[in-house]
Amino acid sequence: MARLKELFSTEIAPKLMKEFQYRSVMEVPRVVKVVINMGLGEAIQNPKILESAVEELTRMAGQKAVITRAKNSIAGFKLREDMPIGCMVTLRREKAYEFLDRLINVALPRVRDFKGVSPKAFDGRGNYTLGIREQIIFPEIDIDKIAKVKGLNVTIVTTAPSDEEARQLLFAMGMPFRK
Repeated sequence: MARLKELFSTEIAPKLMKEFQYRSVMEVPRVVKVVINMGLGEAIQNPKILESAVEELTRMAGQKAVITRAKNSIAGFKLREDMPIGCMVTLRREKAYEFLDRLINVALPRVRDFKGVSPKAFDGRGNYTLGIREQIIFPEIDIDKIAKVKGLNVTIVTTAPSDEEARQLLFAMGMPFRK
């Protein structure tokens, strides 16, 4: 069992039950999935960059990344419908908790001048999105082998009905929010 999943079951869930006065364990907010997305606008001119992005994302997540395609054409960007423009991976259950554990305890502390993540990046429905400027903060990425530093978005989808409950869940998991 993943370390964070075990911590959730033994310590975080009982603490949240007490704090928000839930009557059932099933009411306690939990992580449903983690979606990691890399949008690559440069893939229009340089399709090779997409291959390296898929490989890096697969290494970071521990699960094969899929290529995302443009939904509509935008003439100003020389973009045609169905052109490959990014990649993403969706992690659920054990893999989601395992990735979150590595993100919180290994990757985020490696960010230069890190002061914490924004506590305002919730969407109003208990989901949290975090932008990461460079993929090299993950230990799985070999700095010598990357051609270009790429950014990515990490969306944490929870069952929390409100942002406050989701914030408490992520804080209890160790998410380093800014003061």
